[in-house]
Amino acid sequence: MTEKNTPIMPTEAEFAAAFRTSLALCGLSGIAGSDAAVHDFFRLAEMLLTFNAHTNVTAITDISGLILSHFCDSLTVAAAGVIPEGARAADIGCGGGFPTLPLAIVRPDVTFTAIDSTQKKLRFVGSAAAELGLGNVNPLCVRAEDGAVDPAMRGLFDFVTARAVSALPMLVELCLPYLKVGGTFCAMKGPRGEEELADSANALRLLGGRTERVEKITLSLSDSSEPLERMLIIIKKTASTPDKYPRSYGKIKSRPL
Repeated sequence: MTEKNTPIMPTEAEFAAAFRTSLALCGLSGIAGSDAAVHDFFRLAEMLLTFNAHTNVTAITDISGLILSHFCDSLTVAAAGVIPEGARAADIGCGGGFPTLPLAIVRPDVTFTAIDSTQKKLRFVGSAAAELGLGNVNPLCVRAEDGAVDPAMRGLFDFVTARAVSALPMLVELCLPYLKVGGTFCAMKGPRGEEELADSANALRLLGGRTERVEKITLSLSDSSEPLERMLIIIKKTASTPDKYPRSYGKIKSRPL
């Protein structure tokens, strides 16, 4: 693979100033504003850009984009207060480690299983977690629908999240089987989230889920930057998912519930 140029990193002080400004504007200062956390996010940005120069794991390669679209967006899940203390959590379709890695930095009490079917992305997740000393991250290369029927993982988790994976009617079929009854699924969505939620009513009924609440979030890097409109759809698992779900991915995609 042809090596790309690594974008120039700002100094740690420059990064910290931009990161803290965005945290404040997004209401996240209390989540990741400590000196230790800011240092970890600086190192994570360095590692991501260096790795991405030879192995593509993200299309976002500028510091402002990383801060807003990867770091702050991921941290909204921690700010929502939906991850139980000491939880077993799964990030379905984690890609290059978002929201897994930011959440693991700020929630060391939670064990995160980072699930993705692309090994090269998981190599970054594993190496970044090791470099940052995050012993609470377990990368796992498996298709979401296959992991959901594995007895070792089905019904195991207290908390599941997914970001930019697929439309919500498909996503609930892929994610709810991983949850314990009483567990929480947090779907990270954009402005069309409510429309997707309306389309998911039948899937939630069949799979044992109930919408608990929807949080609309506006993320900003600075007072003059273009805001990013996001939405967290928080779903409680109220009943066991029938054994016949999830179906094969082809059926999930061609005939959503």
